[in-house]
Amino acid sequence: MLKEFREFAIKGNVVDMAVGIIIGAAFGTIVQSLVNDVIMPPIGLMLGNVDFSNLFFVLKEGTPPGPYAALVDARTAGAVSINYGTFLNTVISFLIVAFAVFILVKNINRLKRETPPPAPVEPPNEEKLLTEIRDILKSR
Repeated sequence: MLKEFREFAIKGNVVDMAVGIIIGAAFGTIVQSLVNDVIMPPIGLMLGNVDFSNLFFVLKEGTPPGPYAALVDARTAGAVSINYGTFLNTVISFLIVAFAVFILVKNINRLKRETPPPAPVEPPNEEKLLTEIRDILKSR
C-alpha cells in the first residue's frame, strides 16, 4: 500500500496540481493585498473617506457597549456583527481571481485551437502509379 501511494504521489499530475495549488494560494494573497491596499483605498476616498474593512453592522452589543469606531474594537468587546465591508473586499478579490483564471483558460484554449493540423503526407510514387493503373483499368 505504501508503494502504491508513493507511485501515486510521484506521478506528474499530482506534482503539477500541488504546484498549482501553491501558486494559486500565493496569487490569492497578492490579489487580497491588491484589493485591500491598492483598489479599495481610492474608492473609499472617492466615497468620502470610507474604510471598507471597517464597515459593519452590530447585531448584539459587547462589553463595553458600542458604538464602536472600528471592527477591531467591536471584536475586542465581543460584539456580534455583520462585516459587510470585509465581505465586499472578499467578493472583489474573488472577481479578480476569477477573471485571471478566465483569461488563463481562454489563452490556453486559444493555443490549443491554433495548432495547425499536420500537412497531408504525399503518397509514394509506387502508390501513385498503382492508382493510375487502377483508374485506367476501371475506365475500360
